Amino acid sequence: MLLDRPQVSEELVQVRRHLHMHPELSLEEHDTAKYLEEHLRKMRLDELRTGIGGTGLLGTLKGGKPGPVTLLRADIDGLPVTELGETPYRSKNVGKMHACGHDGHMSILLNAAKTLAERRTEVPGTLVFCFQPGEEGKAGNKLMIDDGALENPHVDRTFALHVYTGLDVGKIGVRDGAFFASADEFTLHIRGKGGHGGMPQTTHDPIAAAGYFITMVQTIVSREIAPKDPAVITVGHIEAGTTFNVIPDEVMLRGTVRTFDPEVRKSMPERIERIAKGVSEALRVEASMEYRWSYPPTVNDKAMNDVVREVGRKALGADNVVEHDLVSWAEDMSFMQEQRPGAYFIVGARGDERTAFPHHSARFDIDERALEVGYQMMVSIGLRG
Repeated sequence: MLLDRPQVSEELVQVRRHLHMHPELSLEEHDTAKYLEEHLRKMRLDELRTGIGGTGLLGTLKGGKPGPVTLLRADIDGLPVTELGETPYRSKNVGKMHACGHDGHMSILLNAAKTLAERRTEVPGTLVFCFQPGEEGKAGNKLMIDDGALENPHVDRTFALHVYTGLDVGKIGVRDGAFFASADEFTLHIRGKGGHGGMPQTTHDPIAAAGYFITMVQTIVSREIAPKDPAVITVGHIEAGTTFNVIPDEVMLRGTVRTFDPEVRKSMPERIERIAKGVSEALRVEASMEYRWSYPPTVNDKAMNDVVREVGRKALGADNVVEHDLVSWAEDMSFMQEQRPGAYFIVGARGDERTAFPHHSARFDIDERALEVGYQMMVSIGLRG
């Protein structure tokens, strides 16, 4: 174990709770960035770059031993969620909440950076502490890459973690290859001929067409894609009509598409559009679709995962390093892991019923013992080389 600072647990909780009380939305994390910068400047890092990808920070620490350039990453944005949990550290920013655990990620990496800076003579190679904005749908990771986050110094490998209330506290989960799904988005407009709800024969009903489309689009997953290739198509947003007895002219649907295989991902727009056009022709309406490519699958490099397994077994015990199933959330660290070998692992944060709510829930919270686990892992990786 690496708990050579007795006060570390208290500092982890203190930082996490401060950040939890002051969440900011994607690419608006100005106060968060200032808070992080104040702490990082006290560490006497070799370099601190700010404003990367908007509000991101990159701290560089040159170790005392030869070794690779390793990037350790934490995301920093919150979500547009009004917190419902009753805790002393409840969000003070109404309508904003760290409902995904990024407050914990920041605390883990900030405290790990402090320890590693204190032990820089033991560090092999160079460490880059990456505090990334805009993970929640804004592709902040890509913005940081575009601003040179993987160069000067040239990053050789990357590591990231995510606290997870789907796994018991004290454990970490790893998976070789694709771990998290891609996340792409479609918007479908169905245009018909509106009219009186009591005389549907005089209309071309876009709501009926939307209903058939929602049902039939699921056959892509059940009948066109092999069971070994998991995929999800979810329609989560529908807008139509003004009142109960009027058939509208138009329906708008928005959905998300999740896949793990690049070829399956590439095929999805054509498959969805084909079903939309078929339903439209059958029901005498017109359909048009826009498709937005967002985050690719997060794919772990086995050699980097083996580093995580090795240090995890030493720091936590072999029984606490588990091989985990696929997780269908998406993660923009996938952009860096497309360009550099990397490992992304999960840190169990479920301790009881209060800390078992899913991510993005208004009652989301973590068992704060997970902070200690994440801290130990990041310090261990930084000292591993």
